[in-house]
Amino acid sequence: MPYTAPIADILFTLNHVAGLEAARRDGLFGDLGDDLVAAIAEEAGKFANGVIAPLNRVGDTHGTPFKDGVVTMPPGWKEAYRDWAAAGWNGLAAPTEWGGQGLPYALNAALIEIWSGASMAFGLGPLLTMSATELIAEHASPQLQATYLPKLVSGEWMGTMHLTEPQAGSDVGALRTKAVRADDGTYRLTGEKIFITFGEHDLTDNIIHVVLARLPDAPPGTKGLSVFIVPKVLVKPDGSLGERNDVRAQSIEHKLGIHASPTCTMVFGDKGGAVGYLVGEENNGIACMFTMMNRARLAIGLEGVAIGETATQHALAYARERRQGHAVGQPGHDAAPIVEHPDVKRMLLCMRALTNAARAICYSTAMAIDKARVARDAAARQAANARAALLTPVAKAFSTEVGSEVASLGIQVHGGMGFIEETGVAQFYRDARVAQIYEGTNGIQAIDLVTRKLPMAGGEALAAFLAELRRTVAAVCGSNDPAFGAAGVRLDEAAGSLERASAWLAAKLRDQPTMALAGATPYLRLFALASGGCMLAEEALAARRLGNGASAGAAGRVALARFFAETLAVEAPALERAIVDGAESVAAADAVLAA
Repeated sequence: MPYTAPIADILFTLNHVAGLEAARRDGLFGDLGDDLVAAIAEEAGKFANGVIAPLNRVGDTHGTPFKDGVVTMPPGWKEAYRDWAAAGWNGLAAPTEWGGQGLPYALNAALIEIWSGASMAFGLGPLLTMSATELIAEHASPQLQATYLPKLVSGEWMGTMHLTEPQAGSDVGALRTKAVRADDGTYRLTGEKIFITFGEHDLTDNIIHVVLARLPDAPPGTKGLSVFIVPKVLVKPDGSLGERNDVRAQSIEHKLGIHASPTCTMVFGDKGGAVGYLVGEENNGIACMFTMMNRARLAIGLEGVAIGETATQHALAYARERRQGHAVGQPGHDAAPIVEHPDVKRMLLCMRALTNAARAICYSTAMAIDKARVARDAAARQAANARAALLTPVAKAFSTEVGSEVASLGIQVHGGMGFIEETGVAQFYRDARVAQIYEGTNGIQAIDLVTRKLPMAGGEALAAFLAELRRTVAAVCGSNDPAFGAAGVRLDEAAGSLERASAWLAAKLRDQPTMALAGATPYLRLFALASGGCMLAEEALAARRLGNGASAGAAGRVALARFFAETLAVEAPALERAIVDGAESVAAADAVLAA
């Protein structure tokens, strides 16, 4: 079955959990109306369903042949990207002064999910271009902005991110790519980068590489990194393309999944050095690059949501059609659709609940990014910025884990048919797995959450978020709706576990940081289960207020929130114990890992 963009669910979460509707009512987005938001989402869905989704299988089977330094994209991809860019999708949230539409980032986040749901490999290129646009718009000189932003915003050129090197991996401070000052104010880069997504392709005439490199006299570690624009083809003063720059793809990786996304080893400086243009100040590159990385992290989280959505759609369609076994308690002896079997129903509910919770977390993060820019006063902008910082590692790590978990469950629902390639569902699992590694592995996201985000602003950001969860719990309990079952109680337990674990980690960070680090990954999962459960409850409460005509209906949203609370959020107390009681066992287990 083809992918169908879940427009109703997307708009409901965007409006009633992320808060787009309330923000529009408050005038934060000018005269942006509900009709326009819905029309944009609908049109994006039509393009994704009709143009991108049919290419997903083609891209997986054909791959990206590499010969003599040239990558050839799969059949139909170049035309699809051309039409996608011509429709203005690349510049939806980009600044209007550079040809963008200046629409909310939260709306663009919803569209990133749609593109990635149709094909994760297709979505990867544009999300990096959008992230490069953010970095250049925020940190580059007016001259560099004028040279590169119009073509990046339009999608005529695409962008990349160059961090990883063979000896460095996730240790960005160990990067060795060298930048040397030239007499004309530019720089000459030499070195090698690996795992560069869309580092070479034939979709556009130029590729704008955003590269971290080190000056010869730079201090060691991350404090000595600078960020440079290195175009594949040099740009003349009149904006036309000139000579090929001294940068090339040496090879592409043969990967588990995302076969239509070329992952390249890139070489700079075969002929004396690639021409690079400094962004911001020397030795301040990591601060600039975080603008790009944080946008990419949320976008990668949205790819996890997208994979979860499409895997759920396929599993549910198969379960409704596939007949096997006799359903307990059903009359007759005919084989029943497997959707009627309780364990299959449980798996499908788990897939839907995890996907919707991850979507809610990602959209809420995107809305916080918007409010950090457009809120009316400095205090509100500061609070929104802190909220975005707090939620970004959760959005990235939890959502990408959900993508893999849900894709795996989708294979299980299909049984043996899921393990063979003909059904297409194995591709979702293969594609999803890399997202847990991208843009800082999920372990790094958990460490960031514990060591940087928890103590941020003296813990005020976390305290404000916990207060929000408590208000949701009180609203569920106060609804007196028996359809919620024990959801209020279970969410209260989850919020309590999160609050206690947060306090324990904050104390350990001061005197026993190793203990805090040992509990970082289970803490992030605990954080996501408590917040995701409460956000699904918010959806259910909103649906009750609006009545059964809204989206999937109040009854369905209440049932899903109850399922999440009673079957998934109940892991929270166990995760709390793993954090508090398990940290010491990690430190004491060196003998297990000894050579």
